[in-house]
Amino acid sequence: MMARKAPYVQEYTPAPSSDGHQSRGPDPLPTLPRQRRRRMVVIGMLLVLAGALSAAYLYTGIGDRTAVVIVARDVSVGSQITVSDVATTQVDAGQGVSLIPGRQLQQVVGRVAAVDLHKGTLLAPSQVTTELSPRPGQQVVPVALKASQLPARGLAPGDQVLVIAAPGQQGQDPAAPGTRDQLTQDTAATVDRVSAPDAEGSVRVDLVVDARVGPAIAKQASTGRLAVVVTSRRPQ
Repeated sequence: MMARKAPYVQEYTPAPSSDGHQSRGPDPLPTLPRQRRRRMVVIGMLLVLAGALSAAYLYTGIGDRTAVVIVARDVSVGSQITVSDVATTQVDAGQGVSLIPGRQLQQVVGRVAAVDLHKGTLLAPSQVTTELSPRPGQQVVPVALKASQLPARGLAPGDQVLVIAAPGQQGQDPAAPGTRDQLTQDTAATVDRVSAPDAEGSVRVDLVVDARVGPAIAKQASTGRLAVVVTSRRPQ
């Protein structure tokens, strides 16, 4: 039996280069100069430091935020606040504004809006009250005021005013005969609600007054001879 021949393997020999020398393969990549390597290391360290500072800043900012009560939907003045009307949100602490902490959310529910509350605004303690108007011994009297009878800044719920009987034609005295049932002296009142201005800029103002003078103010208002003077404004 004849022995099998080993397979023929041709050994690879690099081809000679054009100048007659044998090729040695690709040259290794040159190393970076020492100064350039040092610069790259410094840049890398600066990037790491910047990232750490950014993370610390974000963490600190989040840590200073606190939960407060926000208005979730519009609530008209005098309406009772329901659980659907308010929610909580996170804001930066120490911004110098008096706000209601988020932990007091349930205490807000059931209170009365002292002013018109608008969706998306932060709720302040002065904007809610526990009392419905009018209270016992008080009356709410609607008064129509022309634009010329209003302050330039207008009126807002909570404003304190004096109701004044204006003189009639030819300086008629409000206390003259035939006017006995009308207003004869300046009377303190609180603005409860103000309607939107009409086409002429006139508004209807609901005034909370002492029940003893309510009828007199209503009769005086029906004559159109009435004015109001603002004595103090409610903080907003």
